Amino acid sequence: MPADRLHLVRHGEVHNPDRVLYGRLPEFRLSVDGRRMARQAAEYVHAMQRPVASLICSPLQRTQESAEPFTHLFGIEPVIDERVIEPTNVFEGRRMKRALMNPLNWRHLARPAVPSWGEPYAQVIARMDAAMTDAWTRVKSGDVVIVSHQLPIWVTHLAVAGEPAKHDPRKRRCALSSVTSFERSGDRWVEVDYAEPATTVGAVDVGAV
Repeated sequence: MPADRLHLVRHGEVHNPDRVLYGRLPEFRLSVDGRRMARQAAEYVHAMQRPVASLICSPLQRTQESAEPFTHLFGIEPVIDERVIEPTNVFEGRRMKRALMNPLNWRHLARPAVPSWGEPYAQVIARMDAAMTDAWTRVKSGDVVIVSHQLPIWVTHLAVAGEPAKHDPRKRRCALSSVTSFERSGDRWVEVDYAEPATTVGAVDVGAV
């Protein structure tokens, strides 16, 4: 038997005093509040009283730190999977409002459906689906937790819902330390739940790709 349910968990708030788009840049760690958020997400999953058989996270520091409370509560070490990493983005390291005021950067906005400023949505969806499917089939029973990033989780939601991948990044339903849960029906994913267990009032959330 494969897994019973798969949870895509977004990382907590990142220490980002300059409010740049951090993307895949190294050394962007969780803030103090971000660690609390990650703990609240893990406690939420733990309160479901569903056994977690596998814990996976992207190689970036903020997701590895967000996986630590799951290790503490469930006693399992995370496995790093490059396929659930943040997408690439030409605006990494910049403040978005300032970057978009420069006409030289407008060419990167020419094809929002791809998008032209970063890794194609279709590629992100494909690698997330592959990682989720592998994780689902590798366990004999129990749940799988994958700690990932806002955009990969959101475009996965859109793909599962049969909606276009093109979207307004300001309108994503994927809060810090949110939990988006899926099950399998035949050969397709079905979203079964979305929760925002972490207290995020006043959080800084401007660095997501």
